[in-house]
Amino acid sequence: MRFLVLTLALLTAACGTESTPDTSAPAAAAPEPAEPASAELCTDMGPQTPRDIGSPVGLNTEAFPLAPPAGEMNLCNIHTHTNAEHKGPGFSVFVSDADDGGFACNETSDLSEAELAPAPGAFHGVKSGDTIEVHWVHTSCDAAPGEGLGACVPEACSDPLLRVEAQVFLVVNDPQALDFTTMTYDGNLVDGLHQAKSIPAETGEPVLFRGSTTGPSYDQSNCSPARVTWNVRPQCAKLDINSLHRWAEAGNVFNEAHSHGVRQLVTAVELLSPIE
Repeated sequence: MRFLVLTLALLTAACGTESTPDTSAPAAAAPEPAEPASAELCTDMGPQTPRDIGSPVGLNTEAFPLAPPAGEMNLCNIHTHTNAEHKGPGFSVFVSDADDGGFACNETSDLSEAELAPAPGAFHGVKSGDTIEVHWVHTSCDAAPGEGLGACVPEACSDPLLRVEAQVFLVVNDPQALDFTTMTYDGNLVDGLHQAKSIPAETGEPVLFRGSTTGPSYDQSNCSPARVTWNVRPQCAKLDINSLHRWAEAGNVFNEAHSHGVRQLVTAVELLSPIE
């Protein structure tokens, strides 16, 4: 129960401090941040997220149980971050070490004028040409989808298992690109479980690892205590920005109409779990 109360408090804090990012164009040659000194690291916590999914190295061996597949859990939240929090083979362009930093898709510089055409609408904090990371959060609790990560840990559920399915998208103004409304919830039940209508399955073999919650309220000296199983796809996919606007315009149970900021990449191996 102590873990439940602590998790609820930290999840609420994380959700409340995620800010709408500045979507101005990233600097072309921003240097990647240096690691803090080991004395500054919160090594008393479990493994942290986000990470470079292309590197399996990690020295944090806190081996909490991995969550079951998403299809055996309840979807409890969907939200987005502008720029990728993780670094991966398909999203390795460093943007900055600010709350609106993170990583961009490798194909960003190759977009056409049409794909970059402005497309204002109801979903804020994202523009054509931006990268976003989408998190489909799942819980072992008997929980209904709702606003914020607190929906994933209702008071009646102790010691839940949490799982995040993550996909990075390159947002474009193109109706032929993927439609986000086909990946949302809209009351979808499968065998009695709340499920997303779909999650991309053609962007490479997902990388599975132990980690934590993300968001700009955490860093390498202020870690998240939550224990989360992550499943992150390694390649970007193009997503039609107009479909994000349609999702926001229609309203959703998550009350999501803007993209959140990022937690900077965790690089200290003491804070990372080994990827098996």
